[in-house]
Amino acid sequence: MHAVILAGGKGVRLRPYTTALPKPLVPIGDRYAILEIILQQLADQGFRSVTIAINHLGELIRAFVADGARWGLRIDYVEETVPLSTVGPLFGMTDRLPEQFLVMNGDVLTDLDYRDLIARHTLSGAPLTVATFTRTVKIDFGVLGLESGRIVGFTEKPTYRYPVSMGVYGMSRKTLTPYPEGLAFGFDQLITDLMNQGAFPSTYAFDGFWLDIGRPEDYDEANRTFGELEPMLLPSRTRAAAA
Repeated sequence: MHAVILAGGKGVRLRPYTTALPKPLVPIGDRYAILEIILQQLADQGFRSVTIAINHLGELIRAFVADGARWGLRIDYVEETVPLSTVGPLFGMTDRLPEQFLVMNGDVLTDLDYRDLIARHTLSGAPLTVATFTRTVKIDFGVLGLESGRIVGFTEKPTYRYPVSMGVYGMSRKTLTPYPEGLAFGFDQLITDLMNQGAFPSTYAFDGFWLDIGRPEDYDEANRTFGELEPMLLPSRTRAAAA
């Protein structure tokens, strides 16, 4: 199994933590980088090769990860010379990708079963499978239903539930072939384009642990609770430490 990790973003929302480090290398629990956790998880789940897409401070990621031997992985890199968004980096590497593979952001903490996602994606026959998580959003105001300038409904401080993308995907290589190398393209654009073609992406609903390290408060929460999260995120390391 092969994975592509998207690690080229500037991490603007996570500043000042990302001023000197790329977001995938910010430390969690004073013990691991986010990317280190992801690579260990992939290795534990049977992945043997990984491509890391780098740009901002990419030389630091290369220096830290190297060839991946310490995780038992074969790791290579694709480096953007200009920002290509989230899918764009993949368009220039289709010749080295298997028919089905995993794509994920390099700033995600989750106990998702990546193997099952790939298996379900392969069986679905869909061009793309999006791992989804249900977010609950509480509105702290009374919400009005309006029609022609009149109030026709009122809900006091409602709570809404939305399925959101986790930033983890099952991908088919043939999905990428229509797009030219060097095109800046995001997953939002790809999903819209596939829907317009009638090639609807599939979903993989997940109800375990997921945290996108996108904002300082998310990062602070991950560090505050890492003692509880570590056995779930890194069970092999926990077992080894206890032996």
